[in-house]
Amino acid sequence: MPRAQRKKSSTGIYHLVARGIGQGLIFEQDEDYAQFLSFLRETKKQSCFTLYAYCLMGNHFHLLLKEGAEPISLVFKRLGVRYAQWFNRKYERSGHLFQNRFGSEPVEADAYFLTVLLYLYQNPVNAGICRETTDYEWSSRRLIGLQDGLVDEKALLALVPLQSITEREGQAVEGGVLDEPRVGRRAAYADKTVLEKARLACGAHSGAEFQRLPREGC
Repeated sequence: MPRAQRKKSSTGIYHLVARGIGQGLIFEQDEDYAQFLSFLRETKKQSCFTLYAYCLMGNHFHLLLKEGAEPISLVFKRLGVRYAQWFNRKYERSGHLFQNRFGSEPVEADAYFLTVLLYLYQNPVNAGICRETTDYEWSSRRLIGLQDGLVDEKALLALVPLQSITEREGQAVEGGVLDEPRVGRRAAYADKTVLEKARLACGAHSGAEFQRLPREGC
């Protein structure tokens, strides 16, 4: 059965999401996050897209970008293949790292752009990893004002003023998002906590080692 065609954005702006195969980790150590960002920087130079925001979580990542000289499918191919090859070499694994093809959602209205942006920034907060969006190391939220060169800050703030971002984040905190009970949901643990639990239980020091253990090993 042929794949459904991706929806095209009239603005060229997309929210991209890629997840680890089988919900597995794609970032296990700080070095992995840093290496991915290095590849993202190189890919941005090659593909000439505008990057508004990113958020890297343990088993997935989000990008908010505007398509440039190359289609987003080629952008992800450049980025995904390079990172997967590097990750597989490091952890002595083989096969696919990402689940199916990446997800893409057109962003065509200013209000929806702000909604997606805040969703990216709130990811680590909602997962219980940190209490403030600016505390998370692997999100571009903490870099606003630092002009690190990876995120196109001028383009971002031309669409959404910083005051709008901070006001909406304040509304989220006042609305109880951070302290809301997780009814019917499993407790969320930081990636390092999960890996430490696996090490103590089975002696596995990485997700790849854990997957290679025999079933009766844990």
